[in-house]
Amino acid sequence: MNNIFGYTLEDLEEYFTSIGEKKYKAIQVYDWLYKKSIYNFDEFSNIKKDIITKLKNDFTTEFIKMEKVLEGTDVKKFLFRLLDGEKIEAVLMEHNYGLSVCVSSQVGCNMGCKFCESGRLKKVRNLETYEIVEQILLIQKYINKRINSVVLMGIGEPFDNYANIIKFIRIINNAHGLAIGSRHITVSTCGLVPKIYEFSDLDLQVNLAISLHGATDAVRNRIMPVNKVYSLDTLMGAIRDYIAKTNRRVTIEYVMLNMVNDKAEDAIALAELLKGMNIYVNLIPYNETKNIEFSKSSKERITNFYNILVSKKINVTIRREFGGAIKAACGQLRSESD
Repeated sequence: MNNIFGYTLEDLEEYFTSIGEKKYKAIQVYDWLYKKSIYNFDEFSNIKKDIITKLKNDFTTEFIKMEKVLEGTDVKKFLFRLLDGEKIEAVLMEHNYGLSVCVSSQVGCNMGCKFCESGRLKKVRNLETYEIVEQILLIQKYINKRINSVVLMGIGEPFDNYANIIKFIRIINNAHGLAIGSRHITVSTCGLVPKIYEFSDLDLQVNLAISLHGATDAVRNRIMPVNKVYSLDTLMGAIRDYIAKTNRRVTIEYVMLNMVNDKAEDAIALAELLKGMNIYVNLIPYNETKNIEFSKSSKERITNFYNILVSKKINVTIRREFGGAIKAACGQLRSESD
């Protein structure tokens, strides 16, 4: 039986057409699920009983389980247990512009970025679309507030679960679904080049972020195994193609690792690499963990790096630090198997 939270509106329209019903029934179902937050088919009062029976036979609304919530300043980390017993994490961040949720897209991750906790847990499987959608639904229920923006930057590489994350985006972006605006949805990738090209051909208008973290192949090869498959030059070609096709700005994520990628020459190389492109750079203070060898760049080194980029006319910000105290910060998510 299929979980209904994995169905786009178009999927449901096709379903209703296939059983001889008008496709507008799909909008009615979406309204109950996403506007009214009613998940019991028997309570869909504007839908005929014979259709309700059909829905109950063909679909489930079973949820993943929220097991634990850790709270810090302006941040909450959620541990979810999936129906097969696997675990994932998601993070809620309170910004001055609203509430943002960072969701996971896989159980574990095969990208193996050396500085990232998530990569220490090898990929077990992709998340199904409904498992990503339900992270948001359960968090909204827990806080009793509407989520304003979503980032696919939790456990897993989103573009390694491409089909499911595209369906997820279409569900949460749909006006009859969660109605989260395109410009409030961000997909982050460490650089799966073929999927960047594929993504650029979709008319989604959502944000693309690239986890770059190095301005030379030597640096990226050391800390990001993906670079040995898709070199920096290959990746930059895909980014330029994306910008040309979509006319959208790309975010460049750059975690600051002490004496690894934070030197003056790294900043100069980054500025040269990105010169003239429609991008902005997000410098991320590293969140240290006991399991990983890298350490955090000092405020002085981060500031110096920032000032070099500014002097080179690169749009750049320094990310506010979130969730370090509860291991909910960037690169710290790692659901335990016990």
